[in-house]
Parts: sequence; C-alpha cells; structure tokens
Amino acid sequence: MASDTAAANNLPAFIWDEALIRRYDLSGPRYTSYPTAVEFTPNYSIEDMVKAAGRSKASGGPISLYTHLPFCAHLCYYCACNKVITKKRDKAMPYVERVLKEAAIQSKLFGADRPVQQLHWGGGTPTFLPRDVMQHLMAGYGELFNLQSGDERDYSVEIDPREVDEDTLSTLWELGFNRISLGVQDVNPEVQKAVNRIQPREMTEAVLNEARRIGFRSINLDLIYGLPHQTPESFAETLESVIEMSPDRLSVFSYAHLPDRFYPQTRIQADTLPSPQQKLTILHNTINRLLDAGYEYIGMDHFAKPDDSLAVAQREGRLHRNFQGYTTHSDCDLVSLGVSAIGQTDDAYFQNNHDLPSWEASIDAGQLAIIRGVGLTRDDRIRRWVIGQLICQFRLDRKQFADKWNEDFDRYFADEMSRLKPMIQDELIADSGSVLQVQPAGRLLIRAICQIFDLYRKEGASQRFSRII
Repeated sequence: MASDTAAANNLPAFIWDEALIRRYDLSGPRYTSYPTAVEFTPNYSIEDMVKAAGRSKASGGPISLYTHLPFCAHLCYYCACNKVITKKRDKAMPYVERVLKEAAIQSKLFGADRPVQQLHWGGGTPTFLPRDVMQHLMAGYGELFNLQSGDERDYSVEIDPREVDEDTLSTLWELGFNRISLGVQDVNPEVQKAVNRIQPREMTEAVLNEARRIGFRSINLDLIYGLPHQTPESFAETLESVIEMSPDRLSVFSYAHLPDRFYPQTRIQADTLPSPQQKLTILHNTINRLLDAGYEYIGMDHFAKPDDSLAVAQREGRLHRNFQGYTTHSDCDLVSLGVSAIGQTDDAYFQNNHDLPSWEASIDAGQLAIIRGVGLTRDDRIRRWVIGQLICQFRLDRKQFADKWNEDFDRYFADEMSRLKPMIQDELIADSGSVLQVQPAGRLLIRAICQIFDLYRKEGASQRFSRII
C-alpha cells in the first residue's frame, strides 16, 4: 500500500534528510511487540499464561511455532543473543528432548489440531544440531502439532554457512523447511577477523546456490553495519558482492556496541569502530544502492525484491510484525519453545527463563518455564494495532480504525495527534483527514513516529533501547 500510494503521488519511496535524522535519531523500541519486552513483569504467572493459551485454543485459527536453539560452536564478538558456546554436539539431543517435553505441554494448552502455518528455528545456531537430532525434533513436532505441507506454509531456519555440511540443506528441505536466512554480516576478511567470524564469500555463495537448487524460496541474507574496520568504501564492496549473490531479502542491522551489557563485545576495540557519521554514510549509501539494484525498502532494516512475498504483502496491506521481524502471517498466535523464547496470544506475551539450567530444571519437573510476561489491556491492543499499521503499511486509515475498534481516532488519540504536529510540519508523516501516510523522509524514522503512540514511552523513558538509526 505504502509504495502504491507513493507511486500514485509521484513520491520517491525514500528521502534521506540528515537534519531530520539528527533531530529524531533518539533511542526507541523496534516494536516486535507492543507492549515491548521492557514492560514484561515477573508478576505475570504460569497460571496467567495457561489461561491465555486456553483463550487462544477456544478462538482457534492457525499458529506459529518458534524454537530457540541456543548452541554455537564459535563466539561472534558482536553477538547479543542468548547462546551457549560449545563444541560438544552431544549437548543437542538432551536439549531437544526437553524442548519436546515442553512442546507436549504447550500442544495440549494451545490445541494440537491447529494448523502450524509458520515455523521458525532461531538461535544460537540451529544448524549446530546433528542431522539425527534435527530429524528427531521435527518428528516429535509432527506428533504433537498439525504441521503443514502446502505451499502457503512459511517454515524458516537461521543458517550459519560455517555450520553446513553436504547433507544439511537437503535434510532441512526433507523436514519441511522452505525458507532460510543466512548470517553473513560482512564479506571483508579484516572485519570478519575482528569479530571472530571467518566466512569466505565462496562459502556463503555455495550454500546460497545449493539452497536455490533444492528449491528454497525467499532466501534472506543478514548484514551488520557499524562493525570494526568497516568504512563506507569497504561496506560498499561488501554490498556489491551481496547484490551479485542476489538474495530475495536482505536485513541490514545496525551494530550497537554495548560491552557493559554483552560480555563478548568487550573483545571489540572501540577505536576500530566506524564513527557515527561514517555509520550514517554507510546506511545512506546502502539504501540508495539497494533501491538502485531493484530492492524495495520494506521498513526498519529490511529490503526485498518486488516479487518476494514480503513486498507483495506490504503492497496489499497484509504485512505484520512479530518477534521474528516482518511476516506475512497476521493471524497466528505464537507458541514458543526453548530457553528465553517469547510466546504471544491476542492478549498476552510470556517469556521463558533465560538461564539454561533453570529452564532445564522447570522442564525436568514437568512444568512450564515462564518467568515473566504481560497481559494486554484493550488500550494496549488498540495501540498495538495502530503501531502495526504504521510500521508495516506506513499508513493508517481512520475509517478502518473506527470499524475495528468502534472508537473515533482523533478523540482517542487527541494528545498523540497534538504531539505528532511537529512531525507533520517536518514532513515525516502527512494527514489527509482520512489517512495518516508516512512520507518518504519518515520511513527511516518510523520508530520515532510509532513512539508517539506508545503509552509507556510517553514520559520519555527510552534509555533502555538502541538508537533508531
């Protein structure tokens, strides 16, 4: 929709305005949920989650199934994920056995017959799992859940090309996966050495080509800008290599250097990082180059080819956002398994214990490992919908809002609309009276626009979030 509207008004898809970026580039949430994880509370109990799952089961409909697989054979110094660094592959099967015990509990709670329309293995490094362990996990899921085999399913897995052997991709395909995301970060050898991730371009390309040959679609590559020794020139060369590989989707994430919070980052020397101005230049050049190469800017840090399902969904107003980022599956409650995993229903979020031994102890005792969460008020659900419209479709239709929520938008959000005025004057967003439309200069700053409608950020408490750009 957003790109259609831009085209209809002869607007470019994107405008870079450095003065506006400096004015609005504050800290802010990424809105993979609303309320955000900062609002999760330990007062949210396992009983609360069981009731939320019961309401979800009663309402029916498809589900999304997420599994957190925390093991990595190597430590990447930039990483802020929940992970366990080990070379011992025999740790995988006991973990998977516990995941299946947890899955058996959640399957009963959510309803075993609901079609699993979306399935994702994240990490860590899911391909750390030996072949027989992957097969065991998916066979267990097949017994506990209603796995799908039709073309409309979206079964994805994160892949480290360094952890792929000759039968990894064919095994994943046989298990039902049809989409993959490859971690690349940068193809420059000096950058790779500085972050302890040696991964020659040929290795990535070989995995990509084999995945295409097998039949995987919507192949995504992850890049990170702001890493040590990156310059606008070096990252431009990396980008040319990536464009030659021609992935269907690209994620270009900003590295946030927070060594006090993430111990592995202490291995990165701060004086080797690009300056804030260099990071802005890298981002500006990257967006321009990807648009020139035919990719569409989906939003935040995501790009896709025009015929990819993400770009199509955005044009048709069907794009949504969850903990895995942008998705085409809107109506799926999220069943999440494994250490630190976050689940979601229409009116609740709930998270497992981050600590692996504690998670294991809960599962071994036959209990769920939920340690925090939040129940959504009606106001939370209204604001989640509004933020979702803005961050996914780049527009908000007042009539659609009124039809869905039986509220007058301008009355309900009178305070927010007055605080939005400077952004309207700065042409980040336009108000036609019937539709709020994010403008080309506002697309990059969408998190700042969304924050206006975030009740929990009203007091300006954004210090726990990364910068927007």
